[in-house]
Amino acid sequence: MTSYVTIVLATHNQGKLSELKSMLNDWPVKLLSLADFGPIPEVAEDGETFEANAYKKASQTARLLGRVVLADDSGLCVEALDGRPGVYSARYGGPGLSDRERGEKLLEEMKEKTNRKAAFECVISIAVPGGPALTYEGRCEGVIADKMIGDNGFGYDPLFLEPATSQTFAQMSNAAKARYSHRGRALRELKSEFDKVLKWIAIHMPPKMAHTCTGARHD
Repeated sequence: MTSYVTIVLATHNQGKLSELKSMLNDWPVKLLSLADFGPIPEVAEDGETFEANAYKKASQTARLLGRVVLADDSGLCVEALDGRPGVYSARYGGPGLSDRERGEKLLEEMKEKTNRKAAFECVISIAVPGGPALTYEGRCEGVIADKMIGDNGFGYDPLFLEPATSQTFAQMSNAAKARYSHRGRALRELKSEFDKVLKWIAIHMPPKMAHTCTGARHD
Protein backbone atom coordinates (compact mmCIF):
# COMPACT_ATOMS: atom_id res chain seq x y z
CA MET A 1 0.00 0.00 0.00
CA THR A 2 1.16 3.55 -0.67
CA SER A 3 2.55 5.45 2.30
CA TYR A 4 1.68 9.08 2.74
CA VAL A 5 3.51 11.67 4.78
CA THR A 6 1.88 14.81 6.09
CA ILE A 7 3.65 18.02 5.10
CA VAL A 8 2.74 21.52 6.24
CA LEU A 9 3.19 24.27 3.66
CA ALA A 10 4.56 27.24 5.60
CA THR A 11 3.09 30.22 3.80
CA HIS A 12 0.38 32.80 4.36
CA ASN A 13 0.53 33.78 0.68
CA GLN A 14 -2.65 32.36 -0.85
CA GLY A 15 -1.29 32.57 -4.38
CA LYS A 16 1.81 30.61 -3.43
CA LEU A 17 -0.24 28.11 -1.43
CA SER A 18 -2.54 27.46 -4.39
CA GLU A 19 0.45 27.03 -6.69
CA LEU A 20 2.25 24.63 -4.35
CA LYS A 21 -0.87 22.52 -3.83
CA SER A 22 -1.39 22.34 -7.58
CA MET A 23 2.20 21.18 -8.13
CA LEU A 24 2.05 18.61 -5.32
CA ASN A 25 -1.43 17.20 -5.92
CA ASP A 26 -0.22 13.92 -7.44
CA TRP A 27 2.47 13.27 -4.84
CA PRO A 28 2.09 10.72 -2.01
CA VAL A 29 1.60 13.49 0.55
CA LYS A 30 -1.17 14.87 2.70
CA LEU A 31 -0.92 18.65 2.59
CA LEU A 32 -1.78 21.03 5.40
CA SER A 33 -1.32 24.77 5.54
CA LEU A 34 -0.74 27.23 8.35
CA ALA A 35 -4.47 27.98 8.28
CA ASP A 36 -5.07 24.47 9.71
CA PHE A 37 -3.36 25.41 12.99
CA GLY A 38 -4.88 28.68 14.13
CA PRO A 39 -2.79 31.79 14.88
CA ILE A 40 0.93 31.17 14.28
CA PRO A 41 3.64 33.81 14.78
CA GLU A 42 5.07 35.17 11.53
CA VAL A 43 8.69 34.16 10.92
CA ALA A 44 10.86 37.18 10.18
CA GLU A 45 12.48 36.80 6.76
CA ASP A 46 15.64 38.66 7.67
CA GLY A 47 18.22 36.39 6.05
CA GLU A 48 20.59 37.67 3.39
CA THR A 49 19.96 34.75 1.04
CA PHE A 50 16.93 32.80 -0.21
CA GLU A 51 18.39 29.69 1.41
CA ALA A 52 18.69 31.32 4.82
CA ASN A 53 15.09 32.55 4.74
CA ALA A 54 13.68 29.24 3.48
CA TYR A 55 15.50 27.29 6.18
CA LYS A 56 14.47 29.70 8.92
CA LYS A 57 10.78 29.53 7.94
CA ALA A 58 10.81 25.74 7.63
CA SER A 59 12.81 24.94 10.76
CA GLN A 60 11.06 27.39 13.11
CA THR A 61 7.62 26.30 11.92
CA ALA A 62 8.56 22.61 12.20
CA ARG A 63 9.68 23.09 15.81
CA LEU A 64 6.54 25.04 16.64
CA LEU A 65 4.10 22.54 15.12
CA GLY A 66 6.02 19.28 15.63
CA ARG A 67 5.47 18.48 11.95
CA VAL A 68 7.38 18.13 8.71
CA VAL A 69 7.31 21.56 7.08
CA LEU A 70 8.03 22.74 3.56
CA ALA A 71 8.88 26.39 3.08
CA ASP A 72 10.28 28.32 0.19
CA ASP A 73 11.83 31.69 -0.33
CA SER A 74 11.92 33.12 -3.79
CA GLY A 75 12.31 36.39 -5.57
CA LEU A 76 13.00 38.31 -8.73
CA CYS A 77 16.58 39.30 -9.52
CA VAL A 78 16.87 42.01 -12.18
CA GLU A 79 20.23 42.38 -13.88
CA ALA A 80 19.97 46.13 -14.56
CA LEU A 81 19.08 46.74 -10.90
CA ASP A 82 22.13 44.88 -9.58
CA GLY A 83 20.00 41.89 -8.59
CA ARG A 84 17.24 43.81 -6.86
CA PRO A 85 14.67 43.26 -5.49
CA GLY A 86 16.12 39.78 -4.72
CA VAL A 87 15.47 38.58 -1.18
CA TYR A 88 13.42 41.74 -0.59
CA SER A 89 10.97 40.95 -3.41
CA ALA A 90 7.98 40.52 -1.09
CA ARG A 91 8.83 43.74 0.77
CA TYR A 92 10.03 45.81 -2.17
CA GLY A 93 9.05 49.46 -1.80
CA GLY A 94 8.17 49.10 1.87
CA PRO A 95 5.45 47.39 3.94
CA GLY A 96 1.79 47.42 3.01
CA LEU A 97 2.15 47.63 -0.77
CA SER A 98 0.04 45.39 -3.01
CA ASP A 99 1.54 43.14 -5.67
CA ARG A 100 0.42 45.65 -8.29
CA GLU A 101 2.04 48.57 -6.48
CA ARG A 102 5.32 46.68 -6.24
CA GLY A 103 5.08 45.86 -9.93
CA GLU A 104 4.49 49.51 -10.76
CA LYS A 105 7.52 50.51 -8.69
CA LEU A 106 9.66 48.01 -10.57
CA LEU A 107 8.40 49.29 -13.92
CA GLU A 108 9.24 52.83 -12.90
CA GLU A 109 12.79 51.81 -11.99
CA MET A 110 13.14 50.00 -15.33
CA LYS A 111 11.81 52.93 -17.36
CA GLU A 112 15.15 53.97 -18.88
CA LYS A 113 16.77 50.52 -18.85
CA THR A 114 17.54 48.75 -22.12
CA ASN A 115 18.79 45.61 -20.39
CA ARG A 116 15.59 43.81 -19.35
CA LYS A 117 17.18 40.49 -18.30
CA ALA A 118 15.92 39.00 -15.06
CA ALA A 119 15.69 35.69 -13.24
CA PHE A 120 13.34 34.18 -10.71
CA GLU A 121 15.12 32.17 -8.02
CA CYS A 122 13.61 29.75 -5.51
CA VAL A 123 14.98 27.74 -2.60
CA ILE A 124 12.79 25.09 -0.98
CA SER A 125 13.57 23.79 2.48
CA ILE A 126 12.01 20.71 4.09
CA ALA A 127 12.58 20.63 7.83
CA VAL A 128 11.75 18.38 10.75
CA PRO A 129 11.23 19.53 14.36
CA GLY A 130 14.72 18.47 15.45
CA GLY A 131 16.37 21.00 13.14
CA PRO A 132 17.79 19.13 10.11
CA ALA A 133 16.56 20.23 6.70
CA LEU A 134 16.89 19.37 3.03
CA THR A 135 17.34 22.09 0.43
CA TYR A 136 16.36 22.27 -3.25
CA GLU A 137 16.91 25.13 -5.68
CA GLY A 138 15.38 26.32 -8.94
CA ARG A 139 16.05 29.22 -11.29
CA CYS A 140 14.47 30.44 -14.50
CA GLU A 141 15.60 33.28 -16.75
CA GLY A 142 13.51 35.74 -18.70
CA VAL A 143 12.98 39.44 -19.34
CA ILE A 144 10.96 42.21 -17.72
CA ALA A 145 7.98 43.25 -19.83
CA ASP A 146 7.31 46.96 -20.39
CA LYS A 147 3.87 46.62 -18.79
CA MET A 148 1.91 44.17 -16.66
CA ILE A 149 0.30 41.43 -18.73
CA GLY A 150 -2.06 38.68 -17.53
CA ASP A 151 -4.40 38.05 -14.60
CA ASN A 152 -3.16 34.74 -13.18
CA GLY A 153 -0.40 34.09 -10.68
CA PHE A 154 0.81 36.57 -8.07
CA GLY A 155 3.73 38.79 -7.20
CA TYR A 156 5.79 39.80 -10.23
CA ASP A 157 4.24 37.19 -12.56
CA PRO A 158 2.59 39.82 -14.81
CA LEU A 159 6.02 41.37 -15.51
CA PHE A 160 8.11 38.26 -16.13
CA LEU A 161 8.24 37.19 -19.79
CA GLU A 162 9.27 33.59 -20.33
CA PRO A 163 11.33 33.44 -23.57
CA ALA A 164 10.26 30.01 -24.84
CA THR A 165 6.56 30.93 -24.77
CA SER A 166 6.67 34.75 -25.12
CA GLN A 167 4.13 34.83 -22.29
CA THR A 168 4.32 36.26 -18.82
CA PHE A 169 3.80 33.86 -15.94
CA ALA A 170 0.51 35.66 -15.29
CA GLN A 171 -0.76 34.56 -18.71
CA MET A 172 -0.13 30.88 -17.95
CA SER A 173 -2.21 28.31 -16.12
CA ASN A 174 -0.68 26.83 -12.96
CA ALA A 175 0.20 23.68 -14.90
CA ALA A 176 1.93 25.60 -17.69
CA LYS A 177 3.79 27.85 -15.26
CA ALA A 178 5.03 24.80 -13.34
CA ARG A 179 6.87 23.60 -16.45
CA TYR A 180 8.99 26.74 -16.64
CA SER A 181 9.02 28.39 -13.24
CA HIS A 182 11.73 28.54 -10.61
CA ARG A 183 9.41 26.91 -8.08
CA GLY A 184 8.47 24.16 -10.52
CA ARG A 185 12.13 23.41 -11.19
CA ALA A 186 12.95 23.24 -7.48
CA LEU A 187 10.01 20.91 -6.84
CA ARG A 188 11.03 18.64 -9.73
CA GLU A 189 14.49 18.37 -8.19
CA LEU A 190 12.81 17.38 -4.92
CA LYS A 191 10.46 14.96 -6.67
CA SER A 192 13.35 13.20 -8.42
CA GLU A 193 14.56 11.90 -5.07
CA PHE A 194 11.32 11.85 -3.09
CA ASP A 195 11.82 8.21 -2.03
CA LYS A 196 15.05 9.30 -0.33
CA VAL A 197 13.22 12.23 1.27
CA LEU A 198 10.61 9.88 2.76
CA LYS A 199 13.39 7.73 4.24
CA TRP A 200 15.12 10.84 5.59
CA ILE A 201 11.87 11.96 7.24
CA ALA A 202 11.35 8.52 8.78
CA ILE A 203 14.85 8.63 10.27
CA HIS A 204 14.55 12.13 11.71
CA MET A 205 10.94 12.14 12.93
CA PRO A 206 10.16 10.39 16.23
CA PRO A 207 7.50 7.68 15.61
CA LYS A 208 4.86 9.46 17.68
CA MET A 209 5.39 12.60 15.58
CA ALA A 210 5.67 11.04 12.13
CA HIS A 211 2.06 11.74 11.09
CA THR A 212 2.11 9.10 8.38
CA CYS A 213 -0.68 6.86 7.24
CA THR A 214 -1.28 4.16 4.67
CA GLY A 215 -4.04 3.80 2.13
CA ALA A 216 -6.59 6.61 2.02
CA ARG A 217 -5.59 10.10 3.06
CA HIS A 218 -6.99 10.95 6.48
CA ASP A 219 -5.90 12.49 9.76
